[in-house]
Amino acid sequence: MKYKITVNNQTYEVEIENINARPVVAVVDGERFEVTPESGAQKEAAGKPIEKKAFNPNQPSLGSKAPNQALSGDSQTAPLPGTVVEIFVKAGDKVEAGKVILVIEAMKMKNSIRSLYSGVVSEVLVSAGQSVAHKQPLIKFTDLSDTAWM
Repeated sequence: MKYKITVNNQTYEVEIENINARPVVAVVDGERFEVTPESGAQKEAAGKPIEKKAFNPNQPSLGSKAPNQALSGDSQTAPLPGTVVEIFVKAGDKVEAGKVILVIEAMKMKNSIRSLYSGVVSEVLVSAGQSVAHKQPLIKFTDLSDTAWM
């Protein structure tokens, strides 16, 4: 997926291969970089402390009318349209946040989809070979813990 990012008043076009992979592989002006996003405390920038805020994925932002559907309720939705290639979980499986639960192929690229939640799979709503739309429910969970991966 391509993004436009501005750093020090200079705009770059950045292509991210798989945002869920660690490290994240980014291509900037034809040059490949491996980036590991920080977890935990953030660093200070230019001598000024960065304001730290708790992240709540289910809290709607001021500009949105509804919460993020991919992170709300008891199901995980497709982050992109494509074809389900492989499914790694079944009903009754205990899943930890960050575990690869299935693979979606989009534009000849295989994308590992990681669980956003820790919990127990109550139902797998898709099957291998099935085409899925963006934000289509994929997996339903029960016994969700407070742990969210993103």
